[in-house]
Amino acid sequence: MVLLDELKVELAGYRPQIKELHDVLDIDGANRELEELRQQIAMDGFWDNVENSQKVMQRTRNLESKIESLEKLSNMLEDTIALIELSIEEDDDSSIDEIVSEAEKFKEKLEEEKLATLLTGEYDSLNAIVTFHAGAGGTEAQDWAEMLYRMYNRWAERHNFTVELLDYLDGDEAGLKSASMLVKGMNAYGFLKSENGVHRLVRISPFDASGRRHTSFSAVEVMPEIADDTSVEISPSDIKMDVFRASGAGGQHINKTSSAVRLTHIPTGIVTACQTQRSQLQNREYAMKMLISKLVEIKEREHLEKISDIKGVQKEIAWGAQIRSYVFMPYTLAKDHRTGFENGNISAVMDGDIDGFINAYLKALSHGTLNKTE
Repeated sequence: MVLLDELKVELAGYRPQIKELHDVLDIDGANRELEELRQQIAMDGFWDNVENSQKVMQRTRNLESKIESLEKLSNMLEDTIALIELSIEEDDDSSIDEIVSEAEKFKEKLEEEKLATLLTGEYDSLNAIVTFHAGAGGTEAQDWAEMLYRMYNRWAERHNFTVELLDYLDGDEAGLKSASMLVKGMNAYGFLKSENGVHRLVRISPFDASGRRHTSFSAVEVMPEIADDTSVEISPSDIKMDVFRASGAGGQHINKTSSAVRLTHIPTGIVTACQTQRSQLQNREYAMKMLISKLVEIKEREHLEKISDIKGVQKEIAWGAQIRSYVFMPYTLAKDHRTGFENGNISAVMDGDIDGFINAYLKALSHGTLNKTE
């Protein structure tokens, strides 16, 4: 029973940390805001303004998730302590393995909640726009881009985030050439910003009859979804708009009846496109939202005063800056080159189990220990 006594003392020592998290996350303020939003939702005519009602509902879900997450953590701690006390009282050590397992789960969950407090950037709490670009190499790279697209979709599902497809261009034979999706949820950008960069794949190619090993590259670009009311000034004369019929096989991804829109920001050469919405107007709105998000992200990264200070053509991602390698053959390993974090279960990683990489990035970022990826 000595083990249980020691574990009880250890777990009881986490109670002040739960209280500190409660204050840092401003759970009291979140509860007040949630009550106000629920009153708004109950008002007559709330659903008349579709755009506003969607924003309110999204904010409501984010607050509920934030509050429930800390409540579950607190309950997990108290339930485990209660189980220890019951085992000690009845002099029963048959539940020790279960108790130790629950204690470990609690510690892991506590670390996740602590990481959420590191997301203090101006845009960390916002939704994320994630764009995929296949590198050179044709079908190989395009298949790899689609594998990454699926991986991030699975990650979003695990975290109860909502994914909305914005643009999808099929590959020549398999995979995709490029795609963009909007990930909606509390701190989506804060977590996914760690994924911005070039991802490298090493495997035996399923498209090579000789069974040779291939290396493929795909780029992932992550931007915050900037609200429409952000003070961003873009001159209409700086934007070139092209309208075209949604092309490619597309499958379930593309709305064939809609007119696709491509926007080019002339001063920087940045291009955004959307072809999944029901109308040309909606496609233009989403393409403009993506363009604003890209420009704001660049402005913040380069510490500029205003959008017009962005000079020259912007290279979206340097292909030399590989942030992570995924090796399928001759061994299995996913390794992040900035943090050194690695996971040998490549199947789990490709199925969306990337929290270890994200957490390691956020910790290294907060400690200033990130390695450069030149």
